Formats: sequence, C-alpha cells, structure tokens
Amino acid sequence: MSRAQRLLALIQILRRHRFAVTGANLAEELGVSLRTLYRDIAALQEQGANIEGEPGIGYVLRPGFMLPPLMFSEEEIEALVLGARWVADRGDEWLGAAAYGLPPIGMYPPTR
Repeated sequence: MSRAQRLLALIQILRRHRFAVTGANLAEELGVSLRTLYRDIAALQEQGANIEGEPGIGYVLRPGFMLPPLMFSEEEIEALVLGARWVADRGDEWLGAAAYGLPPIGMYPPTR
C-alpha cells in the first residue's frame, strides 16, 4: 500500500468511528508501526484534518473534514455549475446563499 493510499485509508477508518481509537488499533489495522502512524497523523493534521488525540485515549477525526472531489467529467462539471446557478437564482434565501458560497467548481477540472 502506498503512503497516499494509507493516508486515505486512515481518514476512512477515523470517519467510521464515532469515538476515539487507540494508536495501536489504528496501526494494526493499517499494518504499520506506531511510529509510522504518528507520522501519518501529523501529515494529515498539517493538511487540515482536525484529528485530535490524547495519550491513553486515542484519536478522533472531528466533523467537518472533507476531501475535495477527486474527479468530475466535463458533463458533470457543467451539470453542477448549471444546478448551482439555478439554485442561486431560484432557491429560497437560505439555499441561494448556500449556492453562492460554493467553491468554484472549475477548481477541479476533469483529468484525462
């Protein structure tokens, strides 16, 4: 498993647990040493993941951390932009504000 795959797997493991998971359990599930797990958690925290941990308690991923979309086709981007514009123009005040607050979808161009 590559490091990128392992970091993504770590995020997914933390997402599926509502309560803290010990470092030893995480390391065992990923098949790495505890030291590697500590480095991986530090790398994710540097990238903005809100992972909290305490000695003897474990680690927990706080709500709100989302990965950006990994890939959209050109048609999907067009549909997303059209839908966001429609909601911004025709939605109620709350939905309209939410549609205007979306990050630019064009930031995630399709990969070929």
